[in-house]
Amino acid sequence: MSASAVFILDVKGKPLISRNYKGDVAMSEIEHFMPLLMQREEEGALAPLMSHGRVHFLWIKYSNLYLVATTLKNANASLVYSFLYKTVEVFSEYFKELEEESIRDNFVIVYELLDELMDFGFPQTTDSKILQEYITQQGNKLETGKSRVPPTVTNAVSWRSEGIKYKKNEVFIDVIESVNLLVNANGSVLLSEIVGTIKLKVFLSGMPELRLGLNDRVLFELTGLSGSKNKSVELEDVKFHQCVRLSRFDNDRTISFIPPDGDFELMSYRLSTQVKPLIWIESVIEKFSHSRVEIMVKAKGQFKKQSVANSVEISVPVPSDADSPRFKTSVGSAKYMPEKNIVIWSIKSFPGGKEYLMRAHFGLPSVEKEEVEGRPPIGVKFEIPYFTVSGIQVRYMKIIEKSGYQALPWVRYITQSGDYQLRTS
Repeated sequence: MSASAVFILDVKGKPLISRNYKGDVAMSEIEHFMPLLMQREEEGALAPLMSHGRVHFLWIKYSNLYLVATTLKNANASLVYSFLYKTVEVFSEYFKELEEESIRDNFVIVYELLDELMDFGFPQTTDSKILQEYITQQGNKLETGKSRVPPTVTNAVSWRSEGIKYKKNEVFIDVIESVNLLVNANGSVLLSEIVGTIKLKVFLSGMPELRLGLNDRVLFELTGLSGSKNKSVELEDVKFHQCVRLSRFDNDRTISFIPPDGDFELMSYRLSTQVKPLIWIESVIEKFSHSRVEIMVKAKGQFKKQSVANSVEISVPVPSDADSPRFKTSVGSAKYMPEKNIVIWSIKSFPGGKEYLMRAHFGLPSVEKEEVEGRPPIGVKFEIPYFTVSGIQVRYMKIIEKSGYQALPWVRYITQSGDYQLRTS
């Protein structure tokens, strides 16, 4: 079972718009939602699912709005929450910013979308590209006699239209890995993980079938390719776009799919592996007779020498009462941001194996401020093209279409910083 009704409420809990899908829950039940939410908040027992009598409220908050689904039965909660987040995504595609004002300005379109997104409590067409084919923001310009449902909605492949044609058939594959890292003041790695996504930009005619091959450890073991010569990676928490045939993947680890047109995220994955910090930071702070402070920061690229990190930003925390900044850097430039109490050291290009220094001098007031709070960690942002820290590789991309055209797949690898922090003593 799924949702009985969906409501969009303002920040005070007043309904802006709603859609009753099944008629088995009284629409007045939503009046109990806000008092229940406030009561739970006061008790410190706030939960994403709340019940009043026999009615259950499944809700999310986005910007200054509450999206609430009601149900009487034992609904599939994961399905309902996925639908609510998908609704936010679709509305954001339509209105750029999803907030109370955009709902009030677009009541007709919002109602039409709620009508198409769900039917009798079950999600239907949730792909914004397909919805935009027949629900337009120029709704008043539609001629009633000519309105028709695009064939896509009744197709088995609801995410791709028929009859797409391109002069040049190409697929662009981006393998993007974000490194999350937390290092303590002693230099020990407390948290280390890689979060990866594979994004596609598809310019292909017709209804092509694509097969993507990765150096997946499970696949290598199944096919007998595992060995010292073949480097493989063990993917965890793999999530796929709806176009991927999951039964095929479960059976023989083949990623087979008919892609949507244009940009989309094919899959995401996670690896909980011990990652050597790609950019290592050491810092020394010296205070001189309560009148000035000197901060020395050393940054070292601990990745391959042939790779280069671009747009590196190192955020160094400084005392909140510091003033009169002076900087000296061996490369790049440093900028003091007093509103955030940090110095940002920017390095445009940082080759692997290189080591750079920054010195910062600050004046301090004569009356020493007590150091109550601990020092925030040093944050690092970077992007390393043509490199993946996990070693994941696209082994092949096969494109099969009945007309037999030749298509070119292009692959690009990028490693970037996620939540990358190094604590200092």
